[in-house]
Amino acid sequence: MAVKGLQAAAKLMHQQYIYDTKFLPYGSQLIPLAAIFAELGVEATSALARQRISRWLWCGILGELYGGTTETRFARDLPEVTDWVRRGITEPRTIQEAQFTLGRLDTLRTRGSAAYKGLYALLMKQGAVDWRTGEPMSVITYFDEYVDIHHIFPRAWCEKEGIDPHTYNSIVNKTPLTARTNRVIGGWAPSKYLPRLTNSAGLQRDQVESNIATHAVGVDALAADDFTRFYLDRRESLLKLVASAMGKDVARESSDEPEVIDDPDGPGEGE
Repeated sequence: MAVKGLQAAAKLMHQQYIYDTKFLPYGSQLIPLAAIFAELGVEATSALARQRISRWLWCGILGELYGGTTETRFARDLPEVTDWVRRGITEPRTIQEAQFTLGRLDTLRTRGSAAYKGLYALLMKQGAVDWRTGEPMSVITYFDEYVDIHHIFPRAWCEKEGIDPHTYNSIVNKTPLTARTNRVIGGWAPSKYLPRLTNSAGLQRDQVESNIATHAVGVDALAADDFTRFYLDRRESLLKLVASAMGKDVARESSDEPEVIDDPDGPGEGE
């Protein structure tokens, strides 16, 4: 039963576009997740059960509730989630307690943060495609094309324009891209790399722009090299993505809390 629980947990993670340990938000959350599947058995196979378990998973990730000491949360989540799946009466406390604020997006800068990894996966799950080819960020593309997280407004351009590193290194200015697409982008201004992408892809400009839009990126702001407009618009789009995954409203006020580091020894960033 334990093995089947682990297998079901791994399957669910893949369905959420979390494929490898590099982008696993919380290894610790896999323990109660596997236990939940083991306890529920066939009851976990219905669409409603999967929806509820997924919502609990994302509230734990985006609410950043599985860092540090989690034994108490483990003990609570197993009975509360299984009871909620079976009876649908009381939401687990992990869902009730999970919070996310607009300001948190500004402080998510490294994949040491569970929410950072979660947003990366959510972008792929919502249908982000490769900017050049239009291919979905499926497991095949993910491994064959070396997908990683990269800057949208390149670091070199941002430095030249005097943009604060704390801002341009935020998750707001990053997205999953293949290694080849990132090489085409290079350190160019968006207004310069958009034609390069179009030529490299052999597509019409509107198709490339359509591909970029699947990443919750406003193409007009890119074409105008308008970092401020791009940043503000994408913050709003990412906040909606978070709210949808958590199944609850998220706070719009900024958070002054420091960034939560869950994996300080994790790998470095793509560029």
